[in-house]
Amino acid sequence: MTETDGTFLVTHADAESAVLRDVDSGQVHTLGADDDLDLAAGDVLEATLTPSPPLEVQMEVTRVRARRRVTVEESEEPPTTQERTIAAEQSVGELTRRERAGDGELHVLTVPSEETTAAVEDVLDDEETLARAARMPTVSRVEVRSDAEAGVVSVRYLP
Repeated sequence: MTETDGTFLVTHADAESAVLRDVDSGQVHTLGADDDLDLAAGDVLEATLTPSPPLEVQMEVTRVRARRRVTVEESEEPPTTQERTIAAEQSVGELTRRERAGDGELHVLTVPSEETTAAVEDVLDDEETLARAARMPTVSRVEVRSDAEAGVVSVRYLP
């Protein structure tokens, strides 16, 4: 194995090990004890990983260029007027992605109204939501808004 540079999402961490996922390639790496890094699920590292001797089956973090924490939360706020307008212009099951004014992205999903709660839970529980946020260097928070009557779910990737 050779050294690996990239952006990594911590998907699991405890006292004995941590699991990191390269957000671009999907490659999964296991670290031994996380030493002084004090990693937690949801952390994002722009780092260099190298194989840990002698067997080189685990990796170790040899250089950290940047570190941030990404959180995903459900908001009690309803979708904005812009998000509702986007949803009204698309069919059920469609997803629209837009850049936000400033940094981040906005994703608007139209779902059957009776499936809105389940769709929100899927977004909140999906590791890919964190991975998308990790690919955006300025994003540290993901906010999910919904309107069950209208069948609208918005996912806001925010600095």
